[in-house]
Amino acid sequence: MPEQYSIAQAKNKLTAIVHSVETGPAIQLTRRGKPVAMLVSVEEYERLVGQRKDFYEAMMAFRQSLEKDGIEMSGEEFDDVRDGTTGREVNL
Repeated sequence: MPEQYSIAQAKNKLTAIVHSVETGPAIQLTRRGKPVAMLVSVEEYERLVGQRKDFYEAMMAFRQSLEKDGIEMSGEEFDDVRDGTTGREVNL
């Protein structure tokens, strides 16, 4: 469980808390005893944000990993995945 401080405590100890976060684990801030925010180092933030990819980047990375394993995808694998019917009739 991460170290916790209320927002009021964090105001009074901000310098020490920032130093602690820079060299150690994240710190949780609470309001009325409930967690509302996490303080993390810039290094940890960049690690977390850097892992996010949009769909296209994730698909391309997936395809490249398949190519490394000698598996080819032409796209035909997905031809029967989507239902081609127009759906149900609706009377308005």
